[in-house]
Amino acid sequence: MATPSSHKDLSLKWLELFQTYARTHSLQATANETGLSVSTVSHHLRSLEEHLGVALFDHARRPMVLTPTGRNFLRNIAQAMQGIRKATAEASSGNVADASYLRVGTIEDLDSDVTPELAVHLSQKMPDCNFLYHTGTSHEIVKMLRHRELDLGIVTSPAKSLNDLIDWPLLRDPFVAVLPKSAESSLPDIVAGHTKLPFLQFSSDLIIAAQIEAQLRRLGVELPNKFECGNNQTLMAMVAAGAGWTITTPLLFSRARRFQPKLQMHPFPGKSFGRTLSLITSPDCARSVIDLVSHKLRSELSQQVIAQTHRAIPWLKDQFTLIDQV
Repeated sequence: MATPSSHKDLSLKWLELFQTYARTHSLQATANETGLSVSTVSHHLRSLEEHLGVALFDHARRPMVLTPTGRNFLRNIAQAMQGIRKATAEASSGNVADASYLRVGTIEDLDSDVTPELAVHLSQKMPDCNFLYHTGTSHEIVKMLRHRELDLGIVTSPAKSLNDLIDWPLLRDPFVAVLPKSAESSLPDIVAGHTKLPFLQFSSDLIIAAQIEAQLRRLGVELPNKFECGNNQTLMAMVAAGAGWTITTPLLFSRARRFQPKLQMHPFPGKSFGRTLSLITSPDCARSVIDLVSHKLRSELSQQVIAQTHRAIPWLKDQFTLIDQV
């Protein structure tokens, strides 16, 4: 390896590409993520090695891997790079009107009403900002936040540690039982499996499904199911058609307005349990942007979802609520 180069300053772009490659282990994936060509990425990584005068990669391996020196370098720059990103975000977004780029991830639970209003509001408050909106599962959005592919996301709070991501709780969304309007058996009998009405559940790879399953396990309830679905509207349509019953939340129930005349909602029997809807942000997301997004989300949830649900179903008034900001 050549001696350290004194002709160039250390480039922040080199360091960012180095971190991205260390995470993806692929020149092509790094190029796709950064919008550069593979040859340009390779050139920048070579320039970093030449500047430092050390071998960061084992170029004889395909794909190339970090050397012990490269792994040490990766650990040593991690905190500094996070600090640089945070400082850059705060500097560019101290005034939100000056922000230039924002990447937002949302779950489908909000895409019919809250997310569109948020998008319009942000475009007005941040007129020179380029936005990227991604809709996906909570698992997917949290993963993208960890990889710094998104700046903030609205998700179901996972039970697992978020590591360096920051959780801003928004909404307490209790689990409820939803039955066909035509169901004649009592809810306790249905939940206990004493009827022929089958349990229709969310796809097992979703956070909400894991939360429901964990609670049923704590209660010692085993519910054989014949249907799994990742789409709330489809699940509500199946229940409305009398094909079974399900466990869902008031937020999701509120999105199924066309099916509600054929549905009945009940508190889940026994000890109540629920999920938390949260705004999750990367540590380098500007606080001014977080405050702007959080305030709008709370306003829309309160006006469009919570107030209407409380009027229609008064017993949810103390359960389906915004979570106080700390």
